[in-house]
Formats: sequence, structure tokens, C-alpha cells
Amino acid sequence: MATRERTATETLAEVVEEHTGSNPYLCYQCVKCSSGCPVAHHMDLLPHQVMRAIQFNDEQVLEAKTPWVCAACVTCTTRCPQGIDVAGVMDTLRIEARRRGIKPPVREVELFTRTFLTTIGVAGRLYEAGLMAAMNMLTLQPLKDMDLGMEMILRGKIRLLPEFVRPPKRVRRVEAKPNTIGYYPGCSLESTATEYDHTFRAVCEALGIELAEPRGWICCGSTPAHTTDPVLAGYYSVLNLALVERMGLRELVAPCLGCYQRFRAGAYMMENDPDLAAKVNERIGYEYRGTVRVMHAVEMMLEKAGIDAIRERVQKPLKGLKVASYYGCATTRPPKYTGAENPENPTCMDEVVEALGAEPIDWSAKTDCCGSSLGITKTEVALELSANVLKSAKAYGADLVVTACPLCQVNIGDRQKQMNLDFEIPVLYITQLMTLAFGLGEKSAELDKNLVDPRPVLREKGIVE
Repeated sequence: MATRERTATETLAEVVEEHTGSNPYLCYQCVKCSSGCPVAHHMDLLPHQVMRAIQFNDEQVLEAKTPWVCAACVTCTTRCPQGIDVAGVMDTLRIEARRRGIKPPVREVELFTRTFLTTIGVAGRLYEAGLMAAMNMLTLQPLKDMDLGMEMILRGKIRLLPEFVRPPKRVRRVEAKPNTIGYYPGCSLESTATEYDHTFRAVCEALGIELAEPRGWICCGSTPAHTTDPVLAGYYSVLNLALVERMGLRELVAPCLGCYQRFRAGAYMMENDPDLAAKVNERIGYEYRGTVRVMHAVEMMLEKAGIDAIRERVQKPLKGLKVASYYGCATTRPPKYTGAENPENPTCMDEVVEALGAEPIDWSAKTDCCGSSLGITKTEVALELSANVLKSAKAYGADLVVTACPLCQVNIGDRQKQMNLDFEIPVLYITQLMTLAFGLGEKSAELDKNLVDPRPVLREKGIVE
């Protein structure tokens, strides 16, 4: 919801309802939000207790650390039987606490938010290396993740210099062919997730899908924007949608699931909140008409090419390979943004895995949270959540895990060696697996970029030499 000046007599419930569109008095303390929250045991107030405090206008809730350790996985919102946007409530409490000058109880999270927004405000896109270096200095941990960072640099997964971009004033229109779709790589696919970008492009080419990347796209704003200001969050998401609309395209694919969720959220808010839409349009200098439909990578390939075309393109079936499809949070949640029919049990990646000749396993952690940006701010929490995901995959007999999210890849894949597990399990992007099955070669799959080497498992199955 759009922000405005607060009055001294407004209750917390009124502030929450204005921001989220949810009536907090509808909460009847069923505790589903707390029982499903992956970081509940790291909170000082459980989510249902936060809701009760808001109902009683207990302003001490603004000093709680709960909203600041929220992983923004949106499980609470998805499962609330009353349709309350509990995750949005957490955003609101952060925003209101800042407005009142209350010191954030989790300093690292606020430092991350400010550093992130400053970086994209100056450069247009996120400079990941600079963000991590700045966080280390600000938190007085200059050597934190040095081992991880050096390995990423050696594998060409870190952009060492920032890229400065500005949205163009004039946008060149493209011919909207049936197989042409707007392509928003997102910041990570130009740095820590380059193998995802390269293999996604290769797979799309093999399937006859033409990608049109908007010139001058900027960061989607990610979590720092929507936990700071709804208009700011709308600006970063809708400006990019407007670029695609001005190109003459009506469809956009965002392989990064975080970007996908932010675009879907931005489109939803523009359609359902006229006041916010007016402020966002004024800020971007364009009247966005809402004509662009956003899809994630797997959804797009299934729709534009189809499962039969994927199956027919397979030249090296992945026989004998047991694969855990890890969807994480943003593929389906919250369904009011994504439109997912079954947010608790998505199957689109499983369908692709099966079409490639591998065996998709049924497992319990496919939509569990990896910790998201807590990997940078509260690393121990993200390691705990990610380790639980990997233990589940291992227990269900998976040979490897596939994902379609750069942040999930970092947390459950690249950070795996920090978890002190008694096993390793490779984590690949779904497009890396497709590249192998399509016969495009091990080099094209860029398996050397994976910090947990998948080649021993793939050699054992006869998939690579």
C-alpha cells in the first residue's frame, strides 16, 4: 500500500492495514504462521505473538528483533487461513520502527539494507563484491567468507569491478515474434551466477526461444527495497517492466526467482493499489499500462517450448540419476502474486527432470527456505536452514539437487563446505542439467563453476566422461 504521513493517534493495526491491505484483527491465533516459520527459534516474539501485540497496540513490538530476522520466505502469508499478509506485517514493522527512530535490534540486517540500496542507487545494478566487502568492514569482520570469496574469484564467479547503468530515455522497439520474449538476467546472473545465465541462454537457443534483453535494466530492488519503502520497491520492479513494455513485448522471463517474485509483486501492487501506482508512475516518468506478464525460467520453457519439445531435444538421457528439485520460497509464494495453484508442492522442475531421463525424487524440503539474504547478515542461520535442506535431499536418496535460484545456489551449494556436514551433494542449476542432456557438452554446462564438483557423480552415472 502507498505510504503517507502518519498521525499521532493511529494504532499499529491501522498502520499495518494501510501498508498490507490486511486486517490484523482477523488473526485468531491459530499459530500456523509460527509453526511453519523456519527461523522461529531465532526470534524473540513468534509471528502469532507479533500479531497479538499489534491487536493490543503494544508498541514494544517495534523494538522486537523478529521482523529483522524474518527470512522473507512468505510461508506465513501463504498458510494464513485468514489471508493476512504476515510477511508484509514484518516489513511494515521495520518501516514504522525506522520512522519513529527506533534503533534496529539486528544491526547487520539494517547495515545490509542500507549498503544494498546505496549500491544500486549509485550503480544501478548490485555490485556483489563491493557489497560483501563493505558488509565485512562495517561489521568489523574483514576476513569473513574470504575462503568462499577467493574460490569464487578463481572460478570466475565474481565481477571484480562495478557496472554503472542508467535506464535509457528512449527504448528501441523489437519485433514481437511468437518465440521472442523479454529477458531480465538480474544482477547475480552477471556475477556469482554466470553459469546460470550462459546455460539458460544455450538451452533457450536449443529450444528455438529468442531472448531480448532490455538495454539499461536496473536491479529489481530485492528484499532491501520492499522492507524500506513500498514506492521504492515499486520503482525498481516496475521501471524494468516498463522497459519491456516500451520495447513492444508482452512477456518477460526472470531466471532469478528473487527478481521474478519482485516483478510479480510489483505488477500485483500496480493493479490493486491505484495510489501506489500513481506514485510509482510519477517516479519512473512513465505510465505503466500493466501489459507485461512475468514468468520464471522453468515456467517459460514449459510454456514457450513445451515438455514434448524438451524431451525430443534430449540427446544424452540422464538415466540412473536421482534428482531433488529444490524450488525454495519464491517460485510459488505468495500465490496471490505468483498465481501458483499448489504453492506447497510445485512439480514443474520435476517434469523437466523426468523429460531429461533422470528420476525426480519426492522429498519433504522442496519449498523450504535456504535463509535467503540471511546468508550475508546472519550466516549461521542460513547455514542451519540450508543444511536441513541438504540433509533431506540426502535422506531421500538424491544424487544431486537442482535449483533455479542464484541465492539458493549460493546458500545450499557454494556455502556447503561451511556446514560441517559428513557428506557433500552437488547442486546444479536446472539449465546446467538440461545442457548436458541436450548434448551441448560438459564445457557448455560450465560444471567447473560449481563449488561442490558434480562430475564424480555424473561420471559414475555415465553422463560425463
